Amino acid sequence: MSIFSSLDTAVSGLNAQSQAFSNLSNNISNSQTVGYKATDTAFEDFVTNSASGNSGTLNDGGGSYSDSVAANTIQRNDVQGTITSSTNALALAISGNGFFNVQEASGSSASSSPTFSGQQYYTRNGDFSRDANGYLVNTSGQYLEGYQVGTNGQMGTTLQPLQIQNVAFTPTESTTMTVSGTIGSSTTSGASTQTTATAYSAQGTPQSVGLNWQQSTTNPLDWTVSNSADPTNSTAVTFNSDGTLASVGSESTSGATGSFSFTGSPQDMTVNLGTIGQSSGIALSTTTTSTASDATMTTDSVTSGTFQGLSMQSDGSVMATFNNGLSQLVGKIPLATFANPNGLAPADGQAYTATEASGGPTENAVNTGAAGSLETGSTESSTTDLTGDLTQLIVAQQAYGANSKVVSTADQLMQTTIAMIQ
Repeated sequence: MSIFSSLDTAVSGLNAQSQAFSNLSNNISNSQTVGYKATDTAFEDFVTNSASGNSGTLNDGGGSYSDSVAANTIQRNDVQGTITSSTNALALAISGNGFFNVQEASGSSASSSPTFSGQQYYTRNGDFSRDANGYLVNTSGQYLEGYQVGTNGQMGTTLQPLQIQNVAFTPTESTTMTVSGTIGSSTTSGASTQTTATAYSAQGTPQSVGLNWQQSTTNPLDWTVSNSADPTNSTAVTFNSDGTLASVGSESTSGATGSFSFTGSPQDMTVNLGTIGQSSGIALSTTTTSTASDATMTTDSVTSGTFQGLSMQSDGSVMATFNNGLSQLVGKIPLATFANPNGLAPADGQAYTATEASGGPTENAVNTGAAGSLETGSTESSTTDLTGDLTQLIVAQQAYGANSKVVSTADQLMQTTIAMIQ
């Protein structure tokens, strides 16, 4: 190996240690960066071929010299960072192999309808907050994507930046109807009336429901109540002589709730008629011959609420919260996984793009497969090993100094050689 080859080898060592120093410096600088994945430096030996080489010091006895080194940066995207609690209620941390799907705005993001670049990014930075336009944006300015509930109440199937603003409260599904008031008189027979109410479906759609009330022609204390849309869906109601409930269907225990199952159109519900033996609920008048009914019917639906904010759930659900204390689903966050996450191409802001080496993304529901789980109100810390990297920094510094010594020694040898021929 010539002096020039030694010089080239030492220079390659300087370059390799410079790259290692750069990687270590980057790790240390990002030791507090949410979702940052530290990199390692791998060194590899280069062998060059020389036809003139015949020394016994050659690697193969012929002419192949091991005379240079190169440094490769190795990503460690599959290393789990420590999950720490955050004061940000919208922050999310992934425990597993998944990535958040995010996009970046092209140009200014101040518009209420920002234009997105179209480039798909993936990140572990889950420190999200809601901006003035209702988008969920992390500290790197990336917009969280998910499946959003439309105005029809159905979950969308297209991945898109989640924008949640001025959410209208959807009435809750009606499960119970309650009837109260006087249905008729015990001094008449054969009377009939109807009670009506508005019930809401599981999608919050209002629909009219009705009950038909028919008094017996032989005993004024006996009545039949039925579904207005299906007369076969009915039950017997008997009153005491003082107008209180005596029985509903087979229930006649004093203090028990008298109810029957309203089934069929427009939806299944429970009808609460009151308490057996008490005047609460439906009753019969004993002081008038009037057949007029003042009975009213209500449902248990909550129909109004003012949007207050958002909350995140550990299953990836994004919930809108209202001043009535209720929450409603407005979006769902999936997690992307890759066959080789270490093959992702790094981008600004702890983001990555898919490459041929990483393979394409697979969208998974949270808690499915290797995607992992979500911790709410938490963030994933940087995977930088500060102590280890500082130690490696000293090693890189010493190795760099040793290679620089080889360069200066080779320079002295060349100066000596030149002096010999002068």
